[in-house]
Amino acid sequence: MVKRWIGAAFLTVAAMGVWGVEAGAGDPNLERGKYLVAVISCTDCHTNGSLIGKPDMAHFLGGSDIGFAIPGLGYFYGPNLTPDPDTGLGGWTREQIVMAITRGERPDGRILAPIMPWHSFAKLTPEDADAMAAYLQSLPPVKHKVPGPFGAEEKPTAPYMTVTMPAP
Repeated sequence: MVKRWIGAAFLTVAAMGVWGVEAGAGDPNLERGKYLVAVISCTDCHTNGSLIGKPDMAHFLGGSDIGFAIPGLGYFYGPNLTPDPDTGLGGWTREQIVMAITRGERPDGRILAPIMPWHSFAKLTPEDADAMAAYLQSLPPVKHKVPGPFGAEEKPTAPYMTVTMPAP
């Protein structure tokens, strides 16, 4: 399983180079954001197909239809990180995106699922978090509403994998 995940991550990063996601070309802040999004592997959870080694790069960071089940908590799907106003981050300010990345808090006050490693991203410099948010805002919008989230007692409508999370 680890080999498959590493292979999927490698293919995703390689595909980014092949497809040359051009958002931010020439702007050092956007280039930094693009680099961080790639090295942190945001595509693993937020690009459909990445979790099974077949990333749909035509819908880069447009959200995933394969989610995570966290026992006792629910089912969560990597949301659309593109600036689509209806299904992505199009209605979010840069500051709100930074808050989600570094504090795990959405504009509506909901805390992100623990599968999102915002605790680690909280250690990003403000400049790096801002560069990531700026890069996400520069992407072409992808109209794609992901399933869920679903509570622990709800039945998910899309595939998922179960993860074991360490106790807080």
